[in-house]
This record gives sequence, C-alpha cells and structure tokens, in this order.
Amino acid sequence: MATLKEKRTCGQRCEDFRRFVWNPDNGTLMGRTPEKWVYISLYYAAFYAVMTSLFSLAIWVLMYTLDPYAPDYQDRLQSPGVMVWPDSYGEEEVEITYNSSDRASWSKMSTCLHNFLEPYNASTLQEDYDHNCTKGKYFIQNHFTPHTHTKKSCSFPLSLLGPCSGVQDPTFGYNCTMPCVIIKMNRIINFLPSLNSSQEIHVNCTVLDGKDNVKKIKYFPEMGILDKSYFPYYGNLAQSGYQNPLVAVRLDLVGEQWAKLQCRVVADQISYQNVHDPYEGKVIFTIKNLK
Repeated sequence: MATLKEKRTCGQRCEDFRRFVWNPDNGTLMGRTPEKWVYISLYYAAFYAVMTSLFSLAIWVLMYTLDPYAPDYQDRLQSPGVMVWPDSYGEEEVEITYNSSDRASWSKMSTCLHNFLEPYNASTLQEDYDHNCTKGKYFIQNHFTPHTHTKKSCSFPLSLLGPCSGVQDPTFGYNCTMPCVIIKMNRIINFLPSLNSSQEIHVNCTVLDGKDNVKKIKYFPEMGILDKSYFPYYGNLAQSGYQNPLVAVRLDLVGEQWAKLQCRVVADQISYQNVHDPYEGKVIFTIKNLK
C-alpha cells in the first residue's frame, strides 16, 4: 500500500518559502544566483528598449506620412449625403409630423430649426470668413493663410433663406399651412459637385405621394442654388468656421395637408440612385400637418 504523504506544518511551509526567497546553501535568490538575475534583467531591459524603439519609430513614420488636413483615402464617399431639418428621423424614414393648432407641437419644430441655424447667426464672429467670395465660382485655395496655416471660408448669411430664416417668421410657418424645411448637403473634403462650369448646383424637390396636397414649392435662395463659392471644403482643421450652404424649401400645403417628397442635389458629380444608401445625393421625407 502506498504510504500517505506526510502533512507539513505551517512552520515548515514558511521555512520552505524562506529558503525559496534566499537559499544560503546555493546562494540563490528566488531560484537564481545574483549573477543570473543581472543577466536576465539586462536581457529584458534591452528587449523592451528595442521593442519600444520600433513601436515609436512606426508611429513616427505613420504620423509623418499622414496629412492632418485631409484623409489619404476617401473611396467610400463617392457622393455626399443629404439631410433635412427638422430632423425627425424614424427607424426607416424621415417623418415631419406636427399640428399647426397645437403650440407645443409646432414649437418643437421651430425650436429644432432655430437650434440648427444658430451657428449661422450674423452675430457669431468667425475670423476666417472671406466676405469677398466670387459668386458662381469655386473658391480654390492652393495655399494656406500665413501664420495661421488655415484657409478662408465664405459666410452664409441667414438672409439668403428669406422667410425660412427664422428672423421674419420665428415659427418657420409651422403655425399655419406653409412650413419650411431646410436641406443640407454633407461635407466631403476637396469635393467639387460639378465639373461643368455652366451648371448651377441646386436642390430640386419632387412630390412622390400626395401631389394634390402641395399647392406650391418655393426655394430660398432663389431656384434652390448652392453657390459654387462654398466649394471645395478643405476640412475642419483648415476651415474651422466653415458653414455649409443651405437651401430652404417652403411648402404650401392644402387638402389633407400631407405629402411625401424627395429633395436631391442636382450636379453631374452627385449620384442619387444608390439603393444601398438612401441618403446619397438625396433625402426622402414625409411632412404632415395633423391640424
């Protein structure tokens, strides 16, 4: 019969541990002589120094080759997305629903538009604005502004949005049957919407459903034009005060006072038929007055 393993006392276990930490018979510290501890410490110090140096070199090379003003690859952004405000985005589609007879309901819409347009307020000081932009021409800037290393931006005054600016009518028409929606095209660095010098970049809205309920569609600025002087966009680092050009669309609702519309940006470099991205080049939304 195998003999039972002798049970060791607590004192014996402590003695074993003490001899492991320092064994005077072999002159070892935790299983190694002081000389071996020096060798292994030097090895790991050299190993981690080399690894740290290689990692630092890789990061330096990466940062040295990156352009802080523009991404190296933009192949996933063939055309800009288009958004609409008030931004009542549901799970599948945009539904702007309000009640012109209910102050709380239409105030929610007008507040959303006021908040969206706040950065466009004329009292907001932006030092990098260039107020002498040439309308109808791309604002090409091949060089940075000295000292600040930035580029100029064209200001977008709210007056261009006419009655949809929120100045003359703080309700944006949501307290009646003439609501305003604002269309914005998302930014893509160095993107030119049109290569045709004679083509105007503009927003065009069509009624997909409920045509009898829309008496008139009016655009601000006139003809829904997105002036070329706001393009190209050079990135937030170069143009921290850049303002997207906007187009306000005022609808005259009649009858049942609801409609489904598609608003798209018309330009030869902007596609809008991508079935995988419903917001590329266009936005589809439903507006309804519950009255």
